[in-house]
Amino acid sequence: MSQKPAAVPVAGSSRNTGRNTGRFTGVWIALLSSAVFGLSGSFAKGLMEAGWSPAAAVTLRMAGAALVLMVPAVIAMRGRWVLLRTNWIPILLFGLFGVAACQLFYFLAVQRLDVGVALMLEYLAPVLIVLVLWARHQRRPRIPTIFGTLLALMGLMAVLDLTGTTSIDPIGVLWGLGAAVGLTVYFFVSARVDGALPPIMLSAGGLTVGAAMMAVIGALEILPMDMTFTEVNLAGMQTQWWVALGGMILLSTVIAYVTGIMAARALGSKVASFISLTEVLFAVLWAWLLLGELPGLIQLLGGMMIVGGVVLVRLDELRRPVKA
Repeated sequence: MSQKPAAVPVAGSSRNTGRNTGRFTGVWIALLSSAVFGLSGSFAKGLMEAGWSPAAAVTLRMAGAALVLMVPAVIAMRGRWVLLRTNWIPILLFGLFGVAACQLFYFLAVQRLDVGVALMLEYLAPVLIVLVLWARHQRRPRIPTIFGTLLALMGLMAVLDLTGTTSIDPIGVLWGLGAAVGLTVYFFVSARVDGALPPIMLSAGGLTVGAAMMAVIGALEILPMDMTFTEVNLAGMQTQWWVALGGMILLSTVIAYVTGIMAARALGSKVASFISLTEVLFAVLWAWLLLGELPGLIQLLGGMMIVGGVVLVRLDELRRPVKA
């Protein structure tokens, strides 16, 4: 078989090389996002054990992150304020559904279901994304994507270690599915928003909208807004409440959302959403390190299954000419 001379550059191949390099980088950014997102559970648990309500922790998490991001977001805009006018709908959708509604519906589901069941329902989002793309493009997912979907969900179930009898409340299931819809919107908006809008501005704008929504919910007393300013237990030590809150704001929100949007733009909504499943694995590992909750063998096996499912979907995505 003849070969092209090595000295002759091929424009198409160079573009493909650059695209593949960007996607490879996107995978690592997505994993970083999952890792820091996974920290939120450990930080929040310390606050809640000290007397904080979930709604109060979520509201201050969003408001604090929005304040931190606003100045660099304004600098990143470089005076291109027309981008806010042309992207106000994606920012609104991102804040209402991808940020506020996703977390609110999850907490409402937790009130009626076991935490593991509620989280399992929320992470049906990757399956919803595959179904939406299937319906929109009238193209059935290929075998690797279908198998990777099933494998990742089985791994997620193993990581959550859903054993014993669990009470299933229909209203709680609806709230859990609502959280999945919110997470689905998060990935679609992150991937489809105008690429000229800096990811940091999308994060700041969405978090501002989400914090405002949660403030309204608190004012209407839909959820309690309880806060205490005592020491919290973190990593086996007693530390100030603002350490846990600051970690949740800076690591699990500011860095997590910005890198999550960057990953969704680089990889597309489908692949980014599947890689986000590793957040559960990271959450288990962080809980082990910070809270002394040692994961079991079944959870480690589930983590390997999640990674295997992500790899299958990723390989299938690379074979497609159009990014989903």
